Amino acid sequence: MIVSARINLVFFLAALLMGTGPAAALDAPKGEVILTIVSTHLDHPNAGETAQFDLDMLESLSGRGAKMETPWTSGEVNFSGPLLRAVLEAAGARGRVLRVKALNDYAADIPFQDASLDTILATRIAGKTMSIREKGPLFLIYPFDKDHNLYNEKYFARSVWQIKEIEVIE
Repeated sequence: MIVSARINLVFFLAALLMGTGPAAALDAPKGEVILTIVSTHLDHPNAGETAQFDLDMLESLSGRGAKMETPWTSGEVNFSGPLLRAVLEAAGARGRVLRVKALNDYAADIPFQDASLDTILATRIAGKTMSIREKGPLFLIYPFDKDHNLYNEKYFARSVWQIKEIEVIE
């Protein structure tokens, strides 16, 4: 009886420890990679020391759709895509600054805490995937519809389009 109880306790503790181990890496992208998260330390890499995402992976994350006016569009337009914080969480990224880089090598440094806003990495405009011509494949959209105080040059400069990479600086 005592031996049986000890064996059960050992199996219970082993199962408990296995459940608290490090989280698994992201699945590898099946489609074209449209975003790479780079950092000296990611908890969930899937390509060496980086986290790569295809469109399906991004759109499976917690997201938001919002109809708003921006300086780059005519009238109100609906943007949708994953929340920036959901993408960073999926990669297991932590840091102080996000260096958001575009296809043409333009980059903007934004505070990591901007991810706590309902900032969208827009993959769609008016329900259609964003082409490079339409500022895609990804466009960082601040929640201008929720907080009109964000509608200024400071946040416009952080609203990078044609995003290809986010470097997390610790």
